Amino acid sequence: MKAGLQKVLSMALATGMVMGLASVPALADDASGDYDLTLYSIQTTDPDFQDWLDNVESGTGLKINVIAAPTDSDTRQQKITTMLSTGDTSVDIIEINDEMSTAFKNSGWLEGLNDTVMTDDVRSKFAQGYVDQMITNADGQVIGVPSYTGYLAFWVNQQIMDEVGIESIDTKDDFVKYMEAVSGDGRFGYGGSWEKTYVFNEIAQFVNMFGGDYYDWTNPHNKEAMEFLHDMVQKGYTSLDQLPDKYEQMNPKANDGKYGCWFMWGTGTDYDKAGMLGDDKIHMAMVPCFAEDGSRSVFTDSWSYVLNAASEHKDAAYKFLQYMTGKDGMEASFKYFDRYPARADLAEEIVPDDNPVKAMYARYASECKVQGRPMLPQTMEFISAMGTIFQSYMRDEITIDDFLTQAQGYVEEYQ
Repeated sequence: MKAGLQKVLSMALATGMVMGLASVPALADDASGDYDLTLYSIQTTDPDFQDWLDNVESGTGLKINVIAAPTDSDTRQQKITTMLSTGDTSVDIIEINDEMSTAFKNSGWLEGLNDTVMTDDVRSKFAQGYVDQMITNADGQVIGVPSYTGYLAFWVNQQIMDEVGIESIDTKDDFVKYMEAVSGDGRFGYGGSWEKTYVFNEIAQFVNMFGGDYYDWTNPHNKEAMEFLHDMVQKGYTSLDQLPDKYEQMNPKANDGKYGCWFMWGTGTDYDKAGMLGDDKIHMAMVPCFAEDGSRSVFTDSWSYVLNAASEHKDAAYKFLQYMTGKDGMEASFKYFDRYPARADLAEEIVPDDNPVKAMYARYASECKVQGRPMLPQTMEFISAMGTIFQSYMRDEITIDDFLTQAQGYVEEYQ
């Protein structure tokens, strides 16, 4: 077992002994008799959960027992780690995020799905970069079914673009011209969520845009990307005031017209609530092309349904997972949970044409390198360490060479 997995497991077991797992819903008996399988779900607090469950049971012919996962992320990961590591058979299907996929996929705790659910023809319909990087283990087995697609999209303020007379931000030169035109008098061309556990999204996004490799900090394109971000601070195109900002702090600034462009997950809910979402206000745009080879890169994330290797109800579990890979399952998730379909071909059928993100999501899927976020088994330690040295570099507390050396060290340490 790798060091990162050992640490997760020891933390989970220690917490379980101290807390008695009192804050976690008690596990039901093995799914038998009245139930065909048991699902451990993060969606139970959604008001439409029962309608979704009725749909899935009707579509599969299965009777599904549901256990509510803890809402606290640390408690949830600890509980799931304990269940899987101890061979607990009372839960069959579990919803896990990218962080848990990274920690668990090579543990042997999750069933490989290549021959039963994620067969070649089905697997090819999902974003290949995401599947390969996030839910495929060292043996080449896919261990999960993505439940949605969510992009780290590029957002622009059209009012500001119109003000400065820039029609598009398609290339690096366009981006720099926009920075120069927009920045000044308390406004910045670029805004970020640079809190130390959030900023890895943007570090990796710029590394990818320049054609670099987040796991290889000897790559010259990585250095180019970091120096570009540093120069944006030095030239006043973005602000060090955003170093403590998470998305909760970044989005109100965007709504107030403080930023000309930024990267953000989701479909613009915060902008919509503020009356700022629209083609003439804040909207999603194509990711600019910075790389020499003309490529564009974008990240996707997801929660995935995985099968407990210790499950005693695998035939029923396969039927559930197969349903979730198909049109009916994805349509139910879109209808009841507003989860954008993970398959681009089915999104075209399921999502209405007047959906504000449909056209851009389709372009992202077809025109960009769609990848999973860069994570290592000791995920949070790696994310936090990278964020800490990034902030130090932006503050000029360390040099670019210091940053690159330390970053490579963290890649090797947290494998």
